[in-house]
Amino acid sequence: MESNRQIEVTRKRITRVTVTTAFLTTFMSSALNLSIPNISAEFNVGAGTVGWVVTIYTLTVAAFCVPLGKLADITGKARMLKLGLGGFGVLTFLCMMVNSIQLLLMLRALQGIFAAMIFATNNPIIIEAYPPNQRGKALGLSTAATYVGLSAGPVIGGIINHNLGWHYIFIFSGIISVAALILAMKGTPDDKPEKMADKSSLDYVGTVLYVPMIFMLLYGISLVGSSKLAYALIILSLLLGAVFVKNEFKQELPIIKIGMFIHDRELGLSNLAALLNYGATFAISYLISIYLQVALGFSSQTAGVILVTMPVMQAVFSPSMGKLSDRIVPYKLATSGMICCIVTLVLFIVTMQQYSVAFVVIALAIGGVGFALFSSPNTNAINARLGVQDRAMGNSVLATMRTVGQSLSMCIVTVIVNLRLGNVPLQEASNTVLINTIRICFGVFVVLCVAGTIMSAARNKN
Repeated sequence: MESNRQIEVTRKRITRVTVTTAFLTTFMSSALNLSIPNISAEFNVGAGTVGWVVTIYTLTVAAFCVPLGKLADITGKARMLKLGLGGFGVLTFLCMMVNSIQLLLMLRALQGIFAAMIFATNNPIIIEAYPPNQRGKALGLSTAATYVGLSAGPVIGGIINHNLGWHYIFIFSGIISVAALILAMKGTPDDKPEKMADKSSLDYVGTVLYVPMIFMLLYGISLVGSSKLAYALIILSLLLGAVFVKNEFKQELPIIKIGMFIHDRELGLSNLAALLNYGATFAISYLISIYLQVALGFSSQTAGVILVTMPVMQAVFSPSMGKLSDRIVPYKLATSGMICCIVTLVLFIVTMQQYSVAFVVIALAIGGVGFALFSSPNTNAINARLGVQDRAMGNSVLATMRTVGQSLSMCIVTVIVNLRLGNVPLQEASNTVLINTIRICFGVFVVLCVAGTIMSAARNKN
């Protein structure tokens, strides 16, 4: 038996691993955003091709997160985390030495697969290290690190790109990967994997169906408004989804226990609430960035300083909201967070014509607090419904809800902007038309957020 002191030391080590990996994987998803023009110039490729440097990473993370999460439940989450960190680190260092865009894209795709191993395991590992009454606090720290990674990525990446070049972004990330792997090797004890019948019972068919289903869905969503191929891909992904669901009910070890999400009201509604929350809020920064730079005439640097309000509030309040969800029923906090997000969106709609930066900052701050109120407690509520043998799979599903929600959010913006502005450059659009277009987007997001709030509140009936 471990002493209380030994248990506490182990928990602190696992927390350091989780926080570091939560930062690392999200940092790497956004750090190259401001380097795209330089990469395009170095390899002499167009915007359509170079955009895949960012997109392919996100797509492979989403496509492989659930299958690898199920595999982690079977083989051991700590082992999967260490394997993911090792592979991620090697590929990160290889990315800095590429001499062609094709090789960079291939390595980024592989990097996304290893990142999926990390996404699928870091939260389940920290959850299992803490008793139920302390899990919210631990998840709050992980969530805060996620927001810091997302918000710091473009800032740190932009500074490194400007002063040293984009290759050094991979060196920076590689060093963090090595540090995280060392922490994991020392501080993450191997867990007991789920006992499986035999390898022949693994859901290979489900994996073969799931990966292209998610890939085509997200890629199709990203093409909406710019290519007719989008609708064909979305329809095909939905057809694959129907076959996938039918297959899962037949499998002894399905990669997703569909019945678990159908029969457990709280689990199902919590994931749907997450999908709608990300769908309603992810594009806020994108739209407000356009508003600040095009409508109000601020520089990208000034706009960036204003926009950092929301992720800073998220990072500051996430740990305390997570801790609070250990004492207050999580669905109440999560529902309150959704209501705050609605307030943010409504504020943007009614105040945007006033050209006031103060209103923007206030609305962003409320949104940041709202997202902190929602995310950690919602994750805590989901994990409270998962058994040890399903935690990696369950958290992988949640990560997929996040990715699909983000893609849906940008899809809505793309469709509305194309319908309202067509091919007119943003700089040439009148302020009135541009602002009304943004307000329409926020109006649609309000509808999504209200639906998410209803689903979040409905968990009380379980």
